[in-house]
Amino acid sequence: MTEKYGRINIKKLNQNIYLFDDAGQSTGYLVTGNKLALVIDTMNGVENVNELVRSITDLPVMVVNTHGHCDHIYGNIYFKKAYIHKDDMEIVKEHTAFPDFIRLCREKGRSMPEFEYVNDGDVIDLGDLHVEIYVISGHTPGGLFLLLREDRVLFTGDSINHHVWMQLPESLDMKGFTENLEKLWFLTEKADYICYGHATDFDSIELYKQVYRGAKEIAEGKTAEDKAYSWFGGENMQHEFAPGSVICYK
Repeated sequence: MTEKYGRINIKKLNQNIYLFDDAGQSTGYLVTGNKLALVIDTMNGVENVNELVRSITDLPVMVVNTHGHCDHIYGNIYFKKAYIHKDDMEIVKEHTAFPDFIRLCREKGRSMPEFEYVNDGDVIDLGDLHVEIYVISGHTPGGLFLLLREDRVLFTGDSINHHVWMQLPESLDMKGFTENLEKLWFLTEKADYICYGHATDFDSIELYKQVYRGAKEIAEGKTAEDKAYSWFGGENMQHEFAPGSVICYK
């Protein structure tokens, strides 16, 4: 197996999971069962993700986007169909209207395929593996967690990571985000590892608990030591919940 495809670095995490690092900008995953393969997020669309997947497996492929942001969906153009939660479709419409995406489609001679919806509680049967779907409104309205049951791995998109963006117009307030993390707390007993949307390897499920504690501190106003956070959308605040790890918020 090649360890690189264009600008995408390929890392086999275990016998079932491949991590695709798209030039350090975003991360997608391939999970291979014995009957179906699942692509989780397709990154930026610069490289042909379908061709990359086909170099690893000839199984039928299903694509699921953890949320609708551009760096997780643009590679959908190489597939015939993708699945997402319906509450993120407004974000998809916004991000597929960006000039960069229009230019990408023109250069590649492709377009965004149709979307179908997954729902909270759905289970994707890969044959010997099963992926449970959970909706987590927070970073975006229809964000998804995907639990690979047998391997005890939780794919979290951008909802749980070391640099959580909660300052976006579409992001939920911190109190609501905290409450939603509480509702899904049982997942910390079902998973040992997290694979998030900008990772380079497995992370511990402890990251879920750390993000929750940080979000709860913000919701409770324990922010006296917080610093300003500047980004392309303006200036907001950042709250450190672990060394080098922050939640950015309004």
